[in-house]
Amino acid sequence: MEIEPKSLTCCTVSEDGGAISLGFLDAQGQEARLKLSLNQVGALAMTLPGLIDKALQTRFGDASLRYAYPLASWAVEQSSDPTPRMLTFRTVDGFSVCFSMPRDQQCELGEALVAQPEPVAIRAN
Repeated sequence: MEIEPKSLTCCTVSEDGGAISLGFLDAQGQEARLKLSLNQVGALAMTLPGLIDKALQTRFGDASLRYAYPLASWAVEQSSDPTPRMLTFRTVDGFSVCFSMPRDQQCELGEALVAQPEPVAIRAN
């Protein structure tokens, strides 16, 4: 069965935090809900960025395109484990992603950010 949502109406978290429901109107204007377990939502969240990039590359015929989110803020925090730190990136509209980063990668990231950028050829689509 293929469902083509017309619009997203609500997003809710179950009382126990074990599931997320996405409410939408289907193509006929009927209300429907998709309920996903926390594990399913995690898998979906990991899959969506790659799918968005693939769709963009397919649409414009350019494998170098990426869907980039404008960064509004970032935070570096110590995790409960003393070695890795948590790095959170946020956009203006509230989207955020948190990464656990081991110490060796922290150093590599710092070096990459202060290094002189290589010239990039600009192409218009």
